[in-house]
Amino acid sequence: MTATIPRPEYPRPQFTRERWLNLNGQWQFEFDPGDSGFERGLADASQFLRAEITVPFAPEAPLSGIGDDDFHHAVWYRREVDIPAEWAGDRVLLHFGAVDHDATVWVDGAEVARHRGGFTSFTADITSRAGAKAGDTVVITVRARDSKDAPQARGKQSAEYWNHDADYTRTTGIWQTVWLEPVPQVAIGRPRITPDLGSESFTVEVPLSTGLAGGRVRVVLSDDDGEVAVHDARADLTLSPRVTVPVPADRVRVWSIGDPFLYGVSIELLGAEGDVVDSIGSYAGLRSVSIVGQAVLINGETVFQRLVLDQGLYADGLLTAPSEQALIDDIRLSMEAGFNGARLHQKVFEERFLYHADRMGYLVWGEFGDWGCKTTGPSDDRQQPGATYTTQWLEALERDYSHPAIIGWCPLNETRQHISDRITVLDDVMHGMFLATKAMDTTRPVLDTSGYSHRVFETDIYDSHNYDQVPATFRETMGLLDVGSKTAFLNTEDDRDLQQHDVQPWSVPYNGQPYFCSEFGGIWWNAETAAATDAAPQSGTTSWGYGERVRTAEEFYERFEGLVTTLLGNADMFGYCYTQLTDVFQEQNGLYAFDRSGKFDIARIAEIQRRPAAIEEAARVL
Repeated sequence: MTATIPRPEYPRPQFTRERWLNLNGQWQFEFDPGDSGFERGLADASQFLRAEITVPFAPEAPLSGIGDDDFHHAVWYRREVDIPAEWAGDRVLLHFGAVDHDATVWVDGAEVARHRGGFTSFTADITSRAGAKAGDTVVITVRARDSKDAPQARGKQSAEYWNHDADYTRTTGIWQTVWLEPVPQVAIGRPRITPDLGSESFTVEVPLSTGLAGGRVRVVLSDDDGEVAVHDARADLTLSPRVTVPVPADRVRVWSIGDPFLYGVSIELLGAEGDVVDSIGSYAGLRSVSIVGQAVLINGETVFQRLVLDQGLYADGLLTAPSEQALIDDIRLSMEAGFNGARLHQKVFEERFLYHADRMGYLVWGEFGDWGCKTTGPSDDRQQPGATYTTQWLEALERDYSHPAIIGWCPLNETRQHISDRITVLDDVMHGMFLATKAMDTTRPVLDTSGYSHRVFETDIYDSHNYDQVPATFRETMGLLDVGSKTAFLNTEDDRDLQQHDVQPWSVPYNGQPYFCSEFGGIWWNAETAAATDAAPQSGTTSWGYGERVRTAEEFYERFEGLVTTLLGNADMFGYCYTQLTDVFQEQNGLYAFDRSGKFDIARIAEIQRRPAAIEEAARVL
């Protein structure tokens, strides 16, 4: 009987090939607490490892079969794989969805890849580097190093032994799907699909592994009724042929929240004789994102962004969803609560999630898991993100560029650092990540950092975080937004208005950009601990949330409505993001429990959010 493969679905739905081999399942595994495995010969293909693990779940996750949540400075994986004989003549690619944090990969003892960064994908051509070919049995060995102390992008993973406050159980090693794929000698790379609603067309850039003399790239656009349009371009004049595909007027269908229509996109590389050398499948949504005044428009219409903070964590899988259905359910639960999108918080979400956001009409902001670069030192130079942050963020942008559900980018979050009269590492890296994002994508707005230390004057979007739990005072501070005078609530170290001159600024001044409160709420409620005394700890492993805990569910609804109504009522605010979708371990301020069970009357929460926002009503008057 064949064992069930965990997470069996194709991991890359916007760049598909028919032939592939899922390598999830049982791998040999070994902890390497002294990081001495290389010296001890564990990279040698003949070396067996001491234990087993279920990939793609990290060793800290119960679903891995291990569930050891201590610090793990290095871990090793080993698996023997039979390369299918029918792949003869093709190159063989070995793909990793994500490995946390620094990965080295060997095939039959030959090093084939090194990759830094726990959130982004990487690939090794094991044919050219290790000589692996169809019909061979090969040994794949992986080492992942995950430093406890070094500044690195770790998102919400706790740097202390215990979970605490808003930091949670760590993830080490492989945590997304591993798979093999055959490709021809001249192959199509990941396409970049850019919709242009103004001209009712798509531009499809098709990178090639090498040019093909006499060849052409053909793009076929289709809908439910079949072929919509076919266009092609030469494949031997550029590294990345570009094909523009106009959509006939009678077949135009716009992607939107209410109608998230996706065109099928098939891309073929044709030889000089018209033979198909390579082909891939994809999809695309025809939609636009623009800024007019204070509004962020979707398809030219003002859409108030009712976002929820989604951290993408699961009790049994940690960063890895236990199943594809879990990804779908998280979007469904959010939409049932009245949200039309999410900030994907401190994590680069897997591509299957983005696919479901695309097909369900769910707006998302792409974010990087940047937390982990804070060091001890002066308050004006304590963030040390380094060049690797830009490298990893570029990988995320390249992977996710073509998803229509993504309507904005935010590389950094809560960069707590004073602004002084000298340029710091944080200044350099934040500006570099902003410029890299703008260079990679000219079609979406970019927020330099979410909350706190805005350091890029030209940022497209400005925001703040405000966890005031008293609707009356929340209304006073969030009512500061005045575009004409360029006045807005800004985060400072003690969250006092910058107009009070006794605090050192964290941010460059607000300059009239579209503005939203990208974190608020976080209302602490757990019915099981509601009877606890006021002396209950605000942190630790028991229960934690923001501000004073509500005493009853009714008090929760009243506070939620007061906070939400304030933001909906501000005609200069284009959206908000409520913290958060689910409880996460000790942080019990979610609208759902950590196991996704109900905590509230979700229909009531949805009704509070669905009243028209002031900026939407103003747009209707115009």
